[in-house]
Amino acid sequence: MIDFYYNTGPNPMKVALLLEELGVAYRPVPVDMLRGEQFDAGFARINPNNKLPAIVDEDGTAVFDSNAILLHLADKHRRFVPVGVAERGTMLSWLMFVASGVGPYSGQAVHFQHFAPEPKDYAVTRYLFEARRHFEILDRRLADSQWMLGDDYSIVDMAVWGWGRVMARPLGDDAPARFPNVARLVATIDARPAAARVATLRDTHAFSQQFDQAAQQTLFRHLAPRAD
Repeated sequence: MIDFYYNTGPNPMKVALLLEELGVAYRPVPVDMLRGEQFDAGFARINPNNKLPAIVDEDGTAVFDSNAILLHLADKHRRFVPVGVAERGTMLSWLMFVASGVGPYSGQAVHFQHFAPEPKDYAVTRYLFEARRHFEILDRRLADSQWMLGDDYSIVDMAVWGWGRVMARPLGDDAPARFPNVARLVATIDARPAAARVATLRDTHAFSQQFDQAAQQTLFRHLAPRAD
């Protein structure tokens, strides 16, 4: 049984999608970040970076970072990853593109548009530009093929889906129209039974919705008063 530490953010949900696609047994363990549960000592032993998602595999191996978990589980089960050397190189390139670009820039675009204090014009301009630029690259890639790696559904598509399904939040309400090929990928995956089960998982735990000052200081620890 895999222990899956999650909330409903883009990164945990793409791991949930792979778990459902694989059909492996897992135990969902909700971690409420607004309540600071990611800083509990028990979870910090699993992920010293205090972020979600993380898993503890059946053999006791702890794996954190969503893209690392995707690769770990897909390799272990030999599904949703190519086996050829050249094909695997392409897969790793696109997976790391999502890991190092799409996710971080989208996350920072959300932060500076919706949470950061003024003045923030420069930061909003920079991160929104970079997030949109990365989605433009994804959209061009998907203009030529059904999936990110061509004809085969893979963990790269799951990684893109994680952020693609919420792309209006970082990119604006016109994002699905601006990036139609990414929107098509999201809709195709949404129609899969595994994605329907992920949607059910999102409703099984009532995560805190109160984004008060205490929650802001929990998520954005640089805002907390310094204890000099």
